[in-house]
Amino acid sequence: MTNGQHITGTRDEHYNLVSVLYHTLQEGETIERYIDDARQAGDDELAGFFQEVQEQDRQRAERAKKLLTERVT
Repeated sequence: MTNGQHITGTRDEHYNLVSVLYHTLQEGETIERYIDDARQAGDDELAGFFQEVQEQDRQRAERAKKLLTERVT
């Protein structure tokens, strides 16, 4: 049993997946503000870049949810 598992009672790999999921979703909210800022500045290229990042975050979050579900059920 590792220190993290001993303290929380949660297997480290589960905790790590939850952490990745949480931070990815949190970044999604932040990126939305960046997209709005870029649009307000009239920078469509930058807005497009941030939309690509946001899509990658969505995919990452979905994969993390799938992996977590497979391991805790």
